[in-house]
Amino acid sequence: MVFYIGYSYFILLTSYFMIYDLAIIGGGPAGIAAGVYAARKHLKTILITETFGGQSTDSMGIENWIGWKSIPGPEFGKLLEEHLRFAAGESVDIKSGEKVEKVEKSDNGFKLTTANGATYQAKTVLVATGSQRKKLEIPGAKEFENKGITYCASCDGPLFAGQDVAVIGGGNAAFETAAQLLSYAKSVTLLNRGDILRADETTVEKVLSHPNMTAIKNAKPKEVRGDKFVTTLVYDDTSGEHELKVGGIFVEIGLLPTTWFVEELINLNPIKQIPVDPRTGRTEIPGLWAAGDSTDGFYHQNNIAAGDAVKALEDIYLYLHAR
Repeated sequence: MVFYIGYSYFILLTSYFMIYDLAIIGGGPAGIAAGVYAARKHLKTILITETFGGQSTDSMGIENWIGWKSIPGPEFGKLLEEHLRFAAGESVDIKSGEKVEKVEKSDNGFKLTTANGATYQAKTVLVATGSQRKKLEIPGAKEFENKGITYCASCDGPLFAGQDVAVIGGGNAAFETAAQLLSYAKSVTLLNRGDILRADETTVEKVLSHPNMTAIKNAKPKEVRGDKFVTTLVYDDTSGEHELKVGGIFVEIGLLPTTWFVEELINLNPIKQIPVDPRTGRTEIPGLWAAGDSTDGFYHQNNIAAGDAVKALEDIYLYLHAR
């Protein structure tokens, strides 16, 4: 009994005083790519994530992940986890089901505190926690998510080839989504809540010039209807209530970056993204990097997130071993 208590205490102390070369926060494409490369470079790393796969686990089918023609979102998350665990070896400690509550500077670099009270020390940190899309909150929206309502055109767009679809939003993301959909959809109707389209003028002009594209201003989504899948989007505008017959609804009403746990550590931009050097992923804080959808990068997709994370990992390795 005495030996068991002593051994447990020893393990606790070892965990507390362990100083990792790198802490990776996040289990999506960016975090997993960084974890695999950290293992290959034999960096003593801890990867902390609540789940594996990121936003894409909600997708019906991902058709733009290089090497796969199509893969369901949940399967995508499983494959990422399997790859990481295969590569991890003795280099990467994986803490799944844990949520980082705070990252702060310490004498050794950084201190990470999780929701369950655990603390970890690391010389460097890579934030790869992505973001969450703002959800459409009207009757029927929750019921038809992944049954016609989607939040990722690059993931799910081709599934709606030859159909009439709607895009909800009026910013650059909404118009870029519409541009993608026009490659294979029968028609695209964009609904903008206000009178002003927030996307840049050049993009608006180019997208609206397409013969299969329509934009409706002052349109407020009211209800989603359907059977097994979406069939109708009900909306109000200045002339009253209307029913739009569509097979798919693409929601682009904004992102919520998962960065609140570093708010006291670094200056975030007005929409809470982490500003980074696009060449390296470095932030203004020495020893802190970020990659993927939590950053202020122009484009947010799985392949881009993974590539940016690998780029950051290469820079982190040089920072640790060649400074």
